[in-house]
This record gives sequence, C-alpha cells and structure tokens, in this order.
Amino acid sequence: MTTHARERRQTHQVRFADTTAAEVYAWHARPGAVDRLTPAVLGSVAAGPSDGLAVGSRTRLRVGPGPGLPWTAVHTSNTTDPYGFVDEQQSGPFASWRHEHTFADVDGGATVRDEVTWSLPVPTPRGVDDRVAAMIEQMFGYRSRQLEGDLGFHTRMALAGVTPRTIAVTGSSGLVGRQLCALLSSGGHTVRRLVRHEPTGDGIAWDPSGGRLDHDQLRDVDVVVHLAGEPIGQRFTAAHKDEVLRSRTGPTRLLAEALASLASDGRQRALVSASAMGWYGTGAGDTVLTEDLPAGQGFLAEVCRQWEAAADPARAAGVRTVHVRTGIVQSAAGGQLALQLPLFRAGLGGPLGNGRQWMSWISLDDLVELYALAALTPGLAGPVNAAAPEPVRGDDYAAILARVLRRPHALRVPSFGPALLLGQEGAEELALVSQRLSSDRAISWGQRFRHPTLEVALRHELCR
Repeated sequence: MTTHARERRQTHQVRFADTTAAEVYAWHARPGAVDRLTPAVLGSVAAGPSDGLAVGSRTRLRVGPGPGLPWTAVHTSNTTDPYGFVDEQQSGPFASWRHEHTFADVDGGATVRDEVTWSLPVPTPRGVDDRVAAMIEQMFGYRSRQLEGDLGFHTRMALAGVTPRTIAVTGSSGLVGRQLCALLSSGGHTVRRLVRHEPTGDGIAWDPSGGRLDHDQLRDVDVVVHLAGEPIGQRFTAAHKDEVLRSRTGPTRLLAEALASLASDGRQRALVSASAMGWYGTGAGDTVLTEDLPAGQGFLAEVCRQWEAAADPARAAGVRTVHVRTGIVQSAAGGQLALQLPLFRAGLGGPLGNGRQWMSWISLDDLVELYALAALTPGLAGPVNAAAPEPVRGDDYAAILARVLRRPHALRVPSFGPALLLGQEGAEELALVSQRLSSDRAISWGQRFRHPTLEVALRHELCR
C-alpha cells in the first residue's frame, strides 16, 4: 500500500557552554566540519563543501546503507547577524529538503538550533516517512555530541596555549586519517596531506616505497602524523607479512630521517607515528599491559618493535617522537565493527572462540583526539596506549553489541572460523589474541575519553 508523502518539519536545539555563536559559526565554516558531523552509519561525505559556507557552496554525500544514494546539497543563504546558514537539496533522494542552522549567544555559551523541513517522493510505502524521521532525530543527536566534543577539545587546547599549527599527515584518506584531518582543520590548524600522486593545493608528494621525499617540503611543518601502512587484516601469507613489515618500517624511517635533517634550523618539530597493541604480543592473558613493557612474542610484536625503532633518527636528533599503540577501533566505516555489523544485524552474531580474550578497544573519535592531543601538546613523547579505560572480554563485547542493536547473539564463532580467513597465525595474533591495555598514560597526558565504556561508544557510533 502507498500513500502521498507529506512535508514534515523537525527541530532540535542544544546549548553549549564556554563558547560563542561566532565561534560555533567559524567552526562550521572550516574544512572538515561536514566530515565530523556525518555519522558513518547513515552516510558519507563524497566531496565538499566546495566553498565553505558561501552561498552556492556545494557538498556531495552518499546516504543510506552500502554504497548509498548520491545527494548534493547547496548553501542558499548565509548570515552573520544572526549567525546561521541554510542548505537545500539540489539533487538526491528527497522530494524536498531544507536545513536551517541558527547559532545564538546565551549567558556563558551559545545555542545551536537545527530545523529540517523535508518531504519524500510519492508514492511512498506506508511507514517510510516515520523511519526517515527517526533517522533524522538520530542524526541530530550524533551531531550535537560531535560538536560538543570537538568544541570542548579545541577549547582545552586553546586554554593550554596551543596556537594554530601546520601538520602533515600520511594516510589522510584512511579511516583514521580522514577524521583526524577533519578534527584538526575544523579547529583552525593547517593540514598538509602527504600523497603518492600529484598533490593538489598545499599537499606534499612522496614515494614511500621508493624512498623519495623532498625534505625541504617539511621545513614549514610543525608536526608529522604518520598513519600510512599496509592493512593487516588479511591472510598471513609470507608475502603479506613481508609487505606489512616493509610498509611500516621503510616509510617511518624516511620521515624520521627527513625531520632529523631539518633539526638544526631550531624549529621544534614532532613525529607522531602509528603503532599497535600488537607490540605486547600473544600470551599476555589477564596481565594489564603498560607502555614500559618490552615487546612480546609473535610476528606483530616484531613488526611493532621494528616500526617504532625506525623512528630512531628523529628521536636521536631531538625531534619529539610519539608512538600510538592502537587498540581495536570502533567505527561503522571500517575495521572490526564494520565487518561484524551485518552478522549481528541479521541475528547471526556471537563471540569469537571461547570469548574469554580481553579486547582493548577505542572509539574512532577518542583515537583521533588522542592523535591530535599528542601532535599539539609540547613535551609528550614515547609510546602511549590508545585504548579505552574499560576493556571487555569477547563474550561481553558480543553481548553489548547485540543489546545495542536489539538482536540475539547466541551463535558462537569457533576458532577455526577466523583461521579460515586469516590463517592460524593471523587468527591467533588478531582475532583471538587477549590483550588488556592500560589507558593510564593517555589519561595522564590529558586525554578525556568521550566514550569510556563500550556501550556508550557503540550507541554513539551506530546512532542508537
């Protein structure tokens, strides 16, 4: 049965302390704001905005599950008295869409008001408009939490005396890199992307596999954040293992040597390089893993040991160097959570193996904030665990994810399941390994976890 879709209007207003309408407006005008406000579970940003908040600026998105539907929105008005702007659908899945953003000063803070007026094409199956309305409400909640978290982080950095920096990022198009670049640029910092192709704008060309990088391109850079590397989650063949190691050690050494060669000019630079909880190896069991422990046993532990050692040229030259030992990143856009979502949504999910292994996880937002904190804060150096304060066991992870999705989780995945995909070694070092990371150092550095518990993280990431 079909019915004619009617126009609907939904509004959402929230107050933020310790900011002004002008600051909120400026945040929205900077590159990266749209990326920070778009929940991966509902869509993705394809390009834009083309010209900030200027009238005529266009943003291209894809909305919905899978590859999604193309959607282009254009800014049709923009005011600074009062602060606000309007964007409307130019092409896309709606019959009409108008989103009005208004920012106003209140005592000690600012209000952010969103009003969306929309209608669906007709004929429309009964009940679809109610489901769309629910998704819009979820989007409002996600955007408010993101804005509160990002504004709070930038305010803390400003109070700590951090001024705008120039930060070069490798792996900028990846899961972590894209959000890190967005967080930094929306906070007023200049981001320069190191790319393997012909760069655009102020990008920097490099050839990590060929060992080529013009050192002088980094002369005006304050921090290099190094995220690039061959994805690990494949079958552990000899060829794959070799590429995993080479793609981490060679490029890291190349960047470290470049920064070391510039050290004599007196500029205080830093290298913040990805590492992984694989440093601690297999067999840790229930041991709480702190950064002062030596590398453990296994292939990934050896990779991490050589990976971190590859930064020695920078360290020896006095360049502040940080290694972010990352846990299991929770994001609907990729990684372990994205792989498990289809099974859990179908009611076919469950814990891996015996379910007793410790899973040290971190939300994507907390991870990129930790990278930004390490990049922007003088004096922070050495390894730091990127893991939330409350790790969970495999059984608990499955139960919490199922509860968030309102699905059963009775189907345990036997150990041979991951082994079929990753090989026995890969399964033991990735899917079934038990690693219980401490977050004490990150907290002592000033990390304020937005999502300290797994349920809070999943409900935010999945708009539940």
